[in-house]
Amino acid sequence: MKKSIAFISTTLLATMLNAEQVKRVDFVNLSKVSTKIATETVDIKPGDELNIQKVNEVIKKFFSFGYFKDIVVKNNNGILEFHFKEKPTIANITMTGYKQREEDLEVLYKSIGIKRGALYTKKKMESVKKALHKELQKEGYVGSVVELITEDINENSVSVTIDVNKGEEIIIKKANYFGINEIDVSEVEKLTANNEEDIFPWLFGQNSGEVKLDQLPYEQARISDVYFQHGYLDSKVKKPFLKVDFSSNEAELNYFIEEGKQYGINNIVIYLDSTILDPKILYPDLKSKKGRVFNITKLRKDIEFIKTSVADLGYAFTVVNYKFNKDQKNSKVDLVFNVIPGKKVYINDVFISGNGRTLDRVIRRNVYLAPGDLFNLTDFKDSNNKLKRSGYFDTVEISQKRVSEDKMDLLVKVKEAPTGQITLGGGFGSYDGFSVTAGLNDKNVFGSGKTLGVDVETSKRSSDISIYLKEPSINDGKYDATFDIHNNTNEIEYSSKKYTLDKKVTGFTAGIGTELFRDTRVGMTYRLDKITETYHDDDLTDSYDPFVFKKNQDYILSSLTPYISFNNTNDYYFPTEGMKARTSLEYAGVGGDAKYIKSISNFSFFHTLEDRFELDWVFKYKASLKYLIDTGKISQGDSFYLGGTKSLRGYKSYAFGPDDDSSDPAMKQTISNSVELSFPLFSRKTRWAVFYDYGMIGEDNFSDIKRSSTGSLFEWISPMGPMQFIFAQALDAEDGDQTSSFEFSLGSSF
Repeated sequence: MKKSIAFISTTLLATMLNAEQVKRVDFVNLSKVSTKIATETVDIKPGDELNIQKVNEVIKKFFSFGYFKDIVVKNNNGILEFHFKEKPTIANITMTGYKQREEDLEVLYKSIGIKRGALYTKKKMESVKKALHKELQKEGYVGSVVELITEDINENSVSVTIDVNKGEEIIIKKANYFGINEIDVSEVEKLTANNEEDIFPWLFGQNSGEVKLDQLPYEQARISDVYFQHGYLDSKVKKPFLKVDFSSNEAELNYFIEEGKQYGINNIVIYLDSTILDPKILYPDLKSKKGRVFNITKLRKDIEFIKTSVADLGYAFTVVNYKFNKDQKNSKVDLVFNVIPGKKVYINDVFISGNGRTLDRVIRRNVYLAPGDLFNLTDFKDSNNKLKRSGYFDTVEISQKRVSEDKMDLLVKVKEAPTGQITLGGGFGSYDGFSVTAGLNDKNVFGSGKTLGVDVETSKRSSDISIYLKEPSINDGKYDATFDIHNNTNEIEYSSKKYTLDKKVTGFTAGIGTELFRDTRVGMTYRLDKITETYHDDDLTDSYDPFVFKKNQDYILSSLTPYISFNNTNDYYFPTEGMKARTSLEYAGVGGDAKYIKSISNFSFFHTLEDRFELDWVFKYKASLKYLIDTGKISQGDSFYLGGTKSLRGYKSYAFGPDDDSSDPAMKQTISNSVELSFPLFSRKTRWAVFYDYGMIGEDNFSDIKRSSTGSLFEWISPMGPMQFIFAQALDAEDGDQTSSFEFSLGSSF
């Protein structure tokens, strides 16, 4: 570049002899920088004296943008012309010999640093090539060849073809753990990425044996961590040695370990200014205990616990240092925590970015810290989770920016999710047949956080119309309100096939609630419905008992339902941590005809296995308990049912309920349980899972009917909402049970 500038300077010197003032500044072939920015960069105005040194400085500034291959400056009778030759952009990217799915390519291109519209440079392509080699190594391919072929489309754009010749996968046929005696090898294999191939590597949960070269440098630390979890503080682990036979693409992996002694905890001391927080309060809640074997995992949790306890008092920049004093002779260790609180920190301001639609106040009311507040670490973490639970955003990131010793700013950065939906779809269920779903709804109307919508769903056996409004925070306060008008009809076919029940419900529900504690809400709903029940039987005989066959009836349901709910999960659609719980007690008999008490309790638990096993697996458990008490009048339509996607997969919806040979019009007790393990698939919005369901239902006893099932499912957060494709197998079906091996679910998740 220096040679170019020197040449330009010489040219200018020759052309400026007869022109000492600038009449105008022109830019030729400039597209990647706006004229306004270019004018500000030049900083030479008409009437200014033409100065060669100043022009050279301007050229340096333009080159620093990184957009230009060459810049030529000409003096045309006082008109200063900047001629640009811009670097080309990447207009198209093609991948051959490797991933082909659009979703996979999107993730891959992002990880290797290439995208359409980016500038093309040789240096950039070398970086892409190097990054792609690393990606191939991650998947166990050794000796891969990557070529980048560039084709000019025009002067300003190029097409890039990435041609990949994948190397061979190296399989670890034998893994040796030399020196391991006190710890089971399986404990090590849980954390290491490179393991010996199992007998059936294709089975779920078995080791494939594929070499992951990028993970080899971390195996030493992982094995050391296993030993530290079991108290072996003197353990030494050498770097793993991989011996590869390229003629067979097989490898032998050797780990060398010196275990040393196992240490128990002799004493625990916390040094902390008692005027801030008395350390005696902290000792009972520590995971590490005197007399027990030392565990590094518990130590880390103790550090976080101590830091949170102090930071919740406003000491945002608390530092917890630790050391352990080893008594090698007696194999004991003293744990010493030294807590440095610093000063109390107050919130200076809260800055919000990324919300093009959602109002600032909607975000602020979900952040538990405001300007002037004393910092609280628990509030900080809970704010992040609450924003994620709102469903308004794809991503949420809250960071701290230190302003001074005692002040900080909170930076709330969000990426908005599509919340408005116009849906028209269909599906097929083994029970309901073909279904059509249409809806117009928005859970963040005009960015206000309100939900407004209308949903219509119809199938062979049911139709539902609902218009609803939800206000999560009245006047940005703690109260919420809900209202809906609904009309639904449902045909329930009983397992004996002797008759069906057509139930039509028309009415409305209104409710109000408030926050009782953090993540806990209480409220009350009022429901008023007109219910029509019509029974059909094509096989009535003279001998049929008219008492058993219920008469058609119309009645009014008027009820009040108090409830309490808790939700501290960390995401709206795909929570990986936390729990949800809700219990309600409906009292029917506030006027109207129906008279009963109905108790419904639901519980869901989510826990990621990523921290322990570095795998994006999520364990899920949910349970539902329902109880019905007849206080004067219940109908068959008020009964509980078991079966279907929401309670017992593998059996049809309403598979188990009151039968026509029963004198009782309702099943009054039911309980269902589901255990699920979820795995990532193509992207953050698609996953698959395996599950086990168990349920019971009865008239007067939970265990009258007991059934279970297992299976797998694919779930996708589609533009129409959560979709699930469920493949299930009933485990203990009896003759006459209505089973279902495939179900489609729209609008609900675990």
